[in-house]
Amino acid sequence: MGRAYQNRKVSMAKTSDAKAKVYSKYGREIYVSAKSGGIDPAGNLALRGLIERAKKDQVPTHVIDKAIDKAKGGGGEDFAPARYEGYGPGGCMVIVDCLTDNPNRTFGDVRQCFTKTKCKIGTQGTVSHMFDHAAILAFKHSDEDAVLDVLLSADVDVTDIESDAEKITVFTPQADYFKAKQALLDAFGEIDFEVDEIQFLPKSVTTISGDDVALFEKFLELLDELDDVQNVFHDVEF
Repeated sequence: MGRAYQNRKVSMAKTSDAKAKVYSKYGREIYVSAKSGGIDPAGNLALRGLIERAKKDQVPTHVIDKAIDKAKGGGGEDFAPARYEGYGPGGCMVIVDCLTDNPNRTFGDVRQCFTKTKCKIGTQGTVSHMFDHAAILAFKHSDEDAVLDVLLSADVDVTDIESDAEKITVFTPQADYFKAKQALLDAFGEIDFEVDEIQFLPKSVTTISGDDVALFEKFLELLDELDDVQNVFHDVEF
């Protein structure tokens, strides 16, 4: 399962001239996580993972602190998750995850991205059943058996585990994310997770070529321009 996971997720706003967008997207996600799960990273593993990931992506501390302070105040925007699914060029399958304070606006904006690139937006469940909603935890460790023992002892459903060059990558169902992460932290202390995310991993791939490649890239560019879009997952193989 794990071999292609990094290629199946498109993190929005990666270009060098889009740092402000990266900061904004992290700020929004940190705010939502802190508001819903508590502002203390020690007790909110999702927030802790977000902060660690933000720092690795060079998000300034003041951006992180501002988002947490906003959540601490209890006011501010009321962002909610929104997920859109559909078919892209060449029949590929796409999932678009958003955080929005105006679902009607966001749906209209995302639908336009589909329409302008000859894609078809569907209803909830259109393609998500063809993906595994998985938690992925990767960190430096040399003993795969020890890691597996820790997770199984904590009653974590390990769907896959990989060992490569002193790095262990663990895959579990999304529902076991917190249990798996806490078990690893309890057993091994502080861990610098190289990957600490929940992703949609495709059960199969769709190969696209020719004009479909250009259309797919245009589709991603249009989504990248939308502030509400957090991540895009797909099953494309070029």
